[in-house]
Amino acid sequence: MRLRRVLTIVCLLGLLKASAANDQAPEAIGPVPTVAQVQWQQMETYAFIHFGLNTFNDMEWGYGDTPASTFNPVRLDCEQWAQTLVKAGMKGVILTCKHHDGFCLWPSRYTDYSVANSPFKRDVVRELSEACKKYGIKFGVYLSPWDRHQASYGSPEYVTYYYNQLEELMTQYGDVFEVWFDGANGGDGWYGGAREKREINRSTYYNYPKAWSIVNRLQPDAVIFSDGGPGCRWVGNEKGYANATNWAFVRSKDVYPGYPQYQELQSGHADGDAWCASECDTSIRPGWFYHESEDDKVKTVDELTDLYYRSVGHNGTLLLNFPVNRDGLIHPIDSATAVQWHERIVRELGHNQFAGATFTASDIRSKAFGPEKMGDGDWETYWAPSDGVTTAEVAIKTKRDVTLNCVMLQEYIPLGQRIKEFVIEYKTCCGKWAPVLTSEETTTVGYKRLVRFHEKTASEWRVRILDSRACPCINNIEGHLTEIKDKR
Repeated sequence: MRLRRVLTIVCLLGLLKASAANDQAPEAIGPVPTVAQVQWQQMETYAFIHFGLNTFNDMEWGYGDTPASTFNPVRLDCEQWAQTLVKAGMKGVILTCKHHDGFCLWPSRYTDYSVANSPFKRDVVRELSEACKKYGIKFGVYLSPWDRHQASYGSPEYVTYYYNQLEELMTQYGDVFEVWFDGANGGDGWYGGAREKREINRSTYYNYPKAWSIVNRLQPDAVIFSDGGPGCRWVGNEKGYANATNWAFVRSKDVYPGYPQYQELQSGHADGDAWCASECDTSIRPGWFYHESEDDKVKTVDELTDLYYRSVGHNGTLLLNFPVNRDGLIHPIDSATAVQWHERIVRELGHNQFAGATFTASDIRSKAFGPEKMGDGDWETYWAPSDGVTTAEVAIKTKRDVTLNCVMLQEYIPLGQRIKEFVIEYKTCCGKWAPVLTSEETTTVGYKRLVRFHEKTASEWRVRILDSRACPCINNIEGHLTEIKDKR
């Protein structure tokens, strides 16, 4: 009898201990993002500005031998840029402070090839950084490692010059949210200097770790971009999209600026050891710099909308370039299109058809992690099942039939990216469950996954997680009816 009581007490203590553990948040499964990386991904869309001597020479890549006197934007207005970007829903902007031709949009004390020796004279970097502060968007910088103007390019002296300019940009213009390290010059042995060939090994010449340490010391909250980060990675194309399967991981020892297997970056590395989510860069026009001949080639609202679903909706961010024209303004065609595009996204994703629905789950970690926490707009709440549960189901019942052609899923990424495979289903009029689509990969989720399909009408829906790296942590599930009828 006494032994039975002892065993009962032991069992109860075990249950209480298990219950207490179950009330705790799941342990993170690495790799995991920093706070700065999470905040960066929550920006979703931000702008690139390509502007410089190329703008006045109708070129994409200058040789660095164009006189500084060529630069003279008579109507330059960085506030017009910032106001346009705010209306287009952009949360920040990255300026090409120095492109490959070596011309600097600020009066660098290390070169005479800058705005200081142009008819314009003014500091474009300062004017844009101040406009960003005024209109409440973040400011970032692009500083090309390649420099076709500097006679010292290819020597150790140039690398010191480059670091000095990086320090100028990190210390003179306030907070910087992202620093963009371009991989051009590209292949080893590409043209360096004006028109002569200077051999470099770019994986060692620039000593990127030292450049990154300068950024980390002077702008600790800045996210560093390159092919392999370390803050965020190139998506492996300049078309503005990521693959449907998209891990926020890379193998840090394999990927470097100029990585030859860059196509892999469209999906990331499932076995990666470093958190490095994808940035999907593209231009609103065919070129990165302004060309009058492309005024009728601006991407349409439909095209930009599709890119949003395939970038932000594929666990990435969208970096959309605006080529400023010779007057120093964002062209009205570009501006109007971008604003209409933003209004379209707000319209399509602004009404959650699952709002007010009943959420139930096949497994609930505890009341604090129940499925009803999803969709309430609170980033810090999420549903999580018990430890060790890697297959689970969330059912959604709406008060009446709703018609959808898009479902949004979001993981709570501070604890890592977990889901490896899932399926979305609806209950047909015959009372049977059917998948909303079979033609697209429904594998990874990450920060945000937007799954588009032919219109379905039902009052019962469910998300089945078929495989996960650890117990899933879903922050949000939403249902939407978009304007474009998906044809896949």
